[in-house]
Amino acid sequence: MPVAPDSHPSFGLYAHPHRLVTTQWLSANIGAPGLRIVESDEDGLLYDIGHVPGAIKIDWRAELTEPGTRDVVDGVRFAELMREKGIGREDTVVVYGDKANGTAAAVLWVFELFGHPDVRLLDGGREAWISEGRDTTFEVPRAGLDEYPVLERDDAGARAFLSEIRERLTRDGDEPGVLLDVRAAGEYSGDLDRITDRPEEQSLRAGHIPTAINIPWTAAAGPDGRFRPRAELDRRYAALAAGGGSGAIVYCRIGERSAHTRFVLTALLGLDDVRVYDGSWTEWANAVRAPIVRGAEPGVLPAVMRPAARIV
Repeated sequence: MPVAPDSHPSFGLYAHPHRLVTTQWLSANIGAPGLRIVESDEDGLLYDIGHVPGAIKIDWRAELTEPGTRDVVDGVRFAELMREKGIGREDTVVVYGDKANGTAAAVLWVFELFGHPDVRLLDGGREAWISEGRDTTFEVPRAGLDEYPVLERDDAGARAFLSEIRERLTRDGDEPGVLLDVRAAGEYSGDLDRITDRPEEQSLRAGHIPTAINIPWTAAAGPDGRFRPRAELDRRYAALAAGGGSGAIVYCRIGERSAHTRFVLTALLGLDDVRVYDGSWTEWANAVRAPIVRGAEPGVLPAVMRPAARIV
């Protein structure tokens, strides 16, 4: 049974304010029938040193992606996982995590691929909860087995693939939507050519996909990790509106942070048809004959960007 949305006034100008909850709302609703809380962190050890009471852990990399193919799990595995975690199809799921919900948003995106009716983000994530001194526990809830149907994953409205990106680059004329790179500016330009913290995310080349503009995923969050107000988000993502708004394809390094930006564009700004290229730079930069660009300025539209770019 869905839980009533958070009506906090700070959410009022977002396109779909019911997709967010505050720490106050979550604290007041812990234990409510039909509410399931999920923690998913980049740092997989954080859950074990204290988490929101009643929260279960989902590891995006280990439990929602297939290690052999780096694809999202299929409907059978997703249903099995939901049953193991005690999540029912009609439950309201609130997801939160560390580092401004970067990984948590990727978990939410997978729930969306399977059409889960009600999945929300905790604004500010784990850091907001901890910084306010709210209750934490070491106790892992006994999830029990719940029923969850096996459903076919719907990639069409939320994912893009390497073959489609290649095709876009070979077509003549203007393409609908924008190709958006949400990595750090140094990664986009190619100045930062090695990632030291994640060996499994290494790429052979540095730069970005031709025609892509750069708005780092961190642009959506304030210093406290909470989403910026609607007016500020509109300004920060104005380049997308100038490039056609809806129809954007978003990529990062492995698809994690691009899911966060997709949430911003769809749930907060109300854009339609925004898809994640979750192969992202790790796939593109390691693919034979995939063109790349080095040395362009971040945050400008493709037509302006091309004269300063160097395709290699």
